[in-house]
Amino acid sequence: MMAEQSPTTPAGKPAVLRSPRRRAREFVLQGLYQWRVSGNDEAAIEAHLRDIDDFDKADREFFVGLLRGVLAQRQILEAKLQAYLDRPFNDLSPIEACVLLAGAFELSNYPQTPYRVIINESIELAKGYGGTDGHKYVNGVLDRLAAGLRPAEVEAKRAARVKGR
Repeated sequence: MMAEQSPTTPAGKPAVLRSPRRRAREFVLQGLYQWRVSGNDEAAIEAHLRDIDDFDKADREFFVGLLRGVLAQRQILEAKLQAYLDRPFNDLSPIEACVLLAGAFELSNYPQTPYRVIINESIELAKGYGGTDGHKYVNGVLDRLAAGLRPAEVEAKRAARVKGR
């Protein structure tokens, strides 16, 4: 599928091309946020999101796998993340918490997606929907988590960067 152009981002920034996977991640973030602040169940969240006009432009299979996976593994993911946080998980802003959960799930369950892609997509979500410097926090936490979950991939990338200098 071709990426589509959006008129503006949530933060009112200039339009950028958004792939079906990026759109799916945005819908997952919206669903996780809805779950976190309202406690709605998975079926109600999915039904609500599927009714949004642009949902048909998202990668549906990826959306379902990511949303359901995060909700099913949330306690495991929170425990993995807690080791890299400077405060209790529940003290994070809802957006940062949801972005971190989705990123941690992807890092843990989608080895075919390079860790830098997952981190960069998470950073973009945090920039678009989160607080001023939330993306920096997300970057730091997910970078350290990736080093713990995918040590060979992270080390190879770092070695290539050093060699290229």
